[in-house]
Amino acid sequence: MSFEDALALQPQWVQIWIMWMGIAILTAIVVLLFSQATRRDALVILATNIGVYFAMMWLYEQVGYVRLLGIVHLIFWTPLVVYLWWRLKDAAITAPFRQIMWIFLATMVVSLMFDTADVVRYLLGERDVMTG
Repeated sequence: MSFEDALALQPQWVQIWIMWMGIAILTAIVVLLFSQATRRDALVILATNIGVYFAMMWLYEQVGYVRLLGIVHLIFWTPLVVYLWWRLKDAAITAPFRQIMWIFLATMVVSLMFDTADVVRYLLGERDVMTG
């Protein structure tokens, strides 16, 4: 089963959340590119998520669609969240770009909470494939 097939078997709310994350990531990258103050941040978000994609596909090939997959987000997105939190202190980031960064940051934090719970559950022995 492909990764996309496994995603399609998830509950509706999970599919909606994953779609929201994709929208948040893409929107943050595109919008932040339009400000000189946030252009580097857009590239950091892009590079991080390219890393997430390849690491997720590799880990999926190794272990399947199990709760351990959340570790990829913990490894890549935790430093990204810290970096963006630090960047939001920069007064040069104007309101619309700051708002996009906050929305993106909030999305990542919520996702990291889900991912932390999933990884802990996996480590505690919940190793079944998550299909529906």
